Amino acid sequence: DVQLVESGGGSVQAGGSLRLSCVASGGTYSDYCMGWFRQAPGKEREGVAAIYTNSGSTWNADSVKGRFTISHDNAKNTLFLQMNSLKPEDTAMYYCAADHRTNACYLGSWRTGRMDYWGQGTQVTVS
Repeated sequence: DVQLVESGGGSVQAGGSLRLSCVASGGTYSDYCMGWFRQAPGKEREGVAAIYTNSGSTWNADSVKGRFTISHDNAKNTLFLQMNSLKPEDTAMYYCAADHRTNACYLGSWRTGRMDYWGQGTQVTVS
């Protein structure tokens, strides 16, 4: 079974940085669309960034451009999200997700949260 396990969340002051990790198991992820999503209390889930692991092509939400960077280590089946210049509005539960469909990335359906597999989430709090 596919399993995604996030880590790296925590509490940080505004302007600080955090690096989230998501270890994937139960398959090979060298040809997947993988992404980071977040959901704050009372708000809808938001797609933050996505990467197609075969090509390394990336996509970002406008709200995080220039501040967040998504990357993937194929050898370690690990997805990362480097978050810099954090703001209080970045406070949310962050989830990683994966989808075997190439077009989940290239046609942008990742932005709607249509992904096959999800992790349990890691909390990020910015004060």
